[in-house]
Amino acid sequence: MESKTAKGNNTGNLDRMTFGYIRVSKTIQNYDLQEDAMKKQHCDKLFFEKESGVKYREEWNALYEQLRDGDTVIVWRIDRLGRTAWELIKLMAELSERKIRFVSVTEGIDTSTAMGKLWFSMNAIMAENERTVQMERSGAGLVAARARGRVGGRPKGLTEESERKMKAVKKLYGSGISISEIRKTLDIASSATVYKYINYKPGAANNKGTDKSK
Repeated sequence: MESKTAKGNNTGNLDRMTFGYIRVSKTIQNYDLQEDAMKKQHCDKLFFEKESGVKYREEWNALYEQLRDGDTVIVWRIDRLGRTAWELIKLMAELSERKIRFVSVTEGIDTSTAMGKLWFSMNAIMAENERTVQMERSGAGLVAARARGRVGGRPKGLTEESERKMKAVKKLYGSGISISEIRKTLDIASSATVYKYINYKPGAANNKGTDKSK
């Protein structure tokens, strides 16, 4: 189905456009629900895709080619993009570099807001972890570790869950997120535990007591 121009609210700045992307799949065959949601977002142009996420997506590519700095891309639900976590984060990074706002209506994601940026940071951590696990399973992670004089695997003293939290804490703290926000986002019981994760060094003697799920 071809794209079509919608009646938007972009009278204030003609240089900026709001694009809606609609895609049906094996489980969602009807455009209506998505199109109704796009109309409420006052999109200037809608793109309708019939292909699944793993195939060539003509309408998405057409939308992407029209994007300019300052534009907005809106989807009904984030899975309409049909991407893995890692591919999604790479796309979000590309949009961010071009100052393009991304909105997912169902999840309430808006990368122009503080919470939207926090969502991006958290998913970037999870996607990186997913990618690392895949590399390790294929042997690439261990090869890279040996090339650096290290042995693969997670740091001693941490469970797999705690290692994920440790990486998440360090990433968020490095991005300027406050200790209280880190605790709330990752469901960590005390500030002391957050600081232990921040200061954690594999094999260090002062890591005792760091392995707490909260």
